[in-house]
Amino acid sequence: MITLRNVEKFYEQGVIKTWVLRRISIEVPEGAFISIMGPSGAGKSTLLHLLGMHDSAWNGEYYFLDQPVHQLRKKERFELQKKYIGFVFQSYHLLDHLTVYENLEIPLSYRDIPRSKRESMVCDVLDRFQIVGKKDLYPNQLSGGQQQLVAVARAIIANPKVILADEPTGNLHSSQGQEIMELFKRLNEEGTTIIQVTHSEKNASYGRRIIKLSDGWMVKD
Repeated sequence: MITLRNVEKFYEQGVIKTWVLRRISIEVPEGAFISIMGPSGAGKSTLLHLLGMHDSAWNGEYYFLDQPVHQLRKKERFELQKKYIGFVFQSYHLLDHLTVYENLEIPLSYRDIPRSKRESMVCDVLDRFQIVGKKDLYPNQLSGGQQQLVAVARAIIANPKVILADEPTGNLHSSQGQEIMELFKRLNEEGTTIIQVTHSEKNASYGRRIIKLSDGWMVKD
């Protein structure tokens, strides 16, 4: 599903190069659940954003569903991203001026989905996540756990093939964090590929494979 070959990234400041990723080569089959670990500054989030096609300033080869991402134009990458990838961030990234319902509808509005179908899909996910009673509330009216539940619901509403999660429980209490991880586990069992960045050994154990980074290098897989 995903293949990285000798992917590297660096920042230049004058004549100084600061390497963030070095010679990263990974194969991710469909249905995998991978945890990426390592100390701060190891390159974990950089790698995740590269996989999510947010970042194109890197060297190497990246194939996603046999598409050569490293050769695609920005618009083509965006089409792949919005069709197949869902994102969950530590800081939720919900839009404060939109209700829960409207936040959930946003990913569907990027696609050619009729309004009646969008309404049905939003209602289904509200019911599935047991947040029907929150649909008219704004993010600042929700607890951290509720906001992250909405963020996960938004990530999966369009049935992505891959969920990329960056420290998805970092701002949550342990019980709320466990609820999110159990949800990821169920989604993975249903066939969704999940790649998460985490500092937590407990959260990492939900994955079936752990990749460790250090100073931009992959030191364990």
